[in-house]
Order: sequence, then C-alpha cells, then structure tokens
Amino acid sequence: MNISRVVEYVFFFGLLLFAGYMVWQIAAPFITALALSAIIVTICHPMHQKILEKTPRQSKTAAAFLTTITVLIALVLPLSLLTSLLVGEVVGFYQEITAEDSAFPNSVEQIESTITSIIPGLNLDIRAYTAQAAAWFAENLGTIFAGTVSTIFTFFIAIIGAFYFFRDGEEMLQILIKASPLPDEEDRLIVERTARAIRAVATGTLLLALIQGTLVAFGFFIVGIERPILWGSLASAGALMPGIGTTIVTGPAIIFLFATGQILSAVLLLIWAALVVGLVDNFLGPYLISRQNKMHPFIILIAVLGGISAFGPIGFIVGPVIVTLFFILLEIYNQYIVKEQSIAEMEDDI
Repeated sequence: MNISRVVEYVFFFGLLLFAGYMVWQIAAPFITALALSAIIVTICHPMHQKILEKTPRQSKTAAAFLTTITVLIALVLPLSLLTSLLVGEVVGFYQEITAEDSAFPNSVEQIESTITSIIPGLNLDIRAYTAQAAAWFAENLGTIFAGTVSTIFTFFIAIIGAFYFFRDGEEMLQILIKASPLPDEEDRLIVERTARAIRAVATGTLLLALIQGTLVAFGFFIVGIERPILWGSLASAGALMPGIGTTIVTGPAIIFLFATGQILSAVLLLIWAALVVGLVDNFLGPYLISRQNKMHPFIILIAVLGGISAFGPIGFIVGPVIVTLFFILLEIYNQYIVKEQSIAEMEDDI
C-alpha cells in the first residue's frame, strides 16, 4: 500500500471518529429517551403490526400515529399520573415524619413496646431508622422534584422517537445490520434475542411486580392505611426480591395493625395478602415469566435499582434491558466466537 493511500485512510478514519464523537455529544442528552423509544417499540411491535394490517392501504405513517397514540393513552399518561401521586405521597410521608406534633412517633413507640413484650431483650430502635429515612428524604427531595421536569421532557422525546421508530424502524435496523462488522446472521440473532428478552422482562417479571404492587396498594386502601401508592410501589420493588416478595411491606403493615388494636383490618389485610396477592404470584407468575426467556429475579432487582440510579425513573425498564443485552452478548460470544476459535486451534494442531 503506497503512502498516499495510507494518508487517505488515516484522514478518512480520523474524520469519521471526529464526526462520530460530535454526533455522540449531540445525541448524548437524548440517549435515555431514545433507548426508551426503542424499548416501547420493541414491546408494542406485535400490536403495531396488527394496527398496520388494518390501516387503509397499510399506511406506515397512519399506523405509527395510531400506535403511538395508543401507547400514550395506555402507558405514558397512567405512568405520569402515578409518578405525580407517588411524589405527593413521598412528600406527605416526609412531612409527617419530621412534624413535631405528628402521631407517627407515638405509633412507633407503641409498636416497639408490643414487639418487645413478645420478644424480651430485643433491641429495636425504629425511631432511629425513621430519623435516617427522614434525613435521606431531606437530602433527595430536591433531586426528586428536579427530576420530574426532566422525566416529562424525556417521555416527550421518547414518544416522538417511538413514532418514527414505528414508521421507519425496519429500515433503520437494516442500515445498522449492514454497517455492523459482524455477520448479518449474528446481528439478526442479537436483535431477535434482545427483543425477546425485552418483552420477557417487561411482560413477565416487571408486569407481575406491578400487578402485585397494585393489589397491595388496593388492600392498604381498603383497610384504611394512608399513602397506599407509596407502599404499593415499595411492594412492587419487594416483589422482585427472591424469597421475600411483597411480604416486606405487607408483613410490617399487618404487625402495625395488630399492635395498634386494629384487629379486623389486620385480619382482612392478612387474608388479602395471603390469598389474592399470593395466588397472583403462584399462578399468574409462572404463566407470565415462562412465556419468554427467564432472568433471575435478583439480577432483575439489581438491574432495576441500578437503572433507576443511573437513568432516573425510567431506569426500571432500561436497566434490565441493558443487563439482558450484556448476557446475550456473552452467550453469543461463548457459543460462536469461542467455539470458532477452538475449531481453528484444533485444525492448527492437526
């Protein structure tokens, strides 16, 4: 290769890297929104195909618009309302903890005395843990409110991106497959496995956790426990913990009701948690999760919490998807690349 050709390659790839870096700088603020758009489109792709088939002349633009409106009404608006209510309940809980004339400390002391009478010698300082929680809320309330506007803007960009992904997603995917240095078969395998895993996480484990959290919130509302949305959200997170589940929320609530003399409410909540919430976990759970690929609930829990920490509220779905993609790439590496290297080494030995 002559010197002029080397200079051309160096100039071209240098210019390509510079342009790619600038594109990354431009797109970086919207990466989370674009990832959410891709996730929404992946989950709702079967629905979009049905809408496209019934659209006059199978107009891609009309079908993408109808699908996007459906997603907006069925998914984004309820989640936005739920987030608003949840933030309101978090603020109310923080104010109740920090208020001097609140009945909360008295209730805590009553619970402590009841538990201590049952288990003598147990050193239980719930008020100290409550004070720590109050301090955490005090430090992070500003972040919660600041993130609300950012989250709304992210959802807005994600909905616009979802429309174009619904309409032009297949063409974009083909461009990425052709640009990838991997064989097209492996690219398609990665895409198919990732899409299947996204649907598995969204319509399996996370959907089951949301259903259980909703049932816990409804049970709390029935027995008169304040802020059911807050406790239901915590129950959804607990549902992702193997061997613990929603008991992490319903258990203390039942103990609280018994300790404060609300025997009927405690019994009703116990029955509701054991029969309704428990049956959903035992019967609906295997059906939802076994429909697609499985991922260990503890890994999903870590992915959800880490995703929320890294990406904000929408990280509850972005986190598991990124972790799933990582495991898919590891599996493909193990099945194809390592195998090919082993075959090549055997041929060299022969």
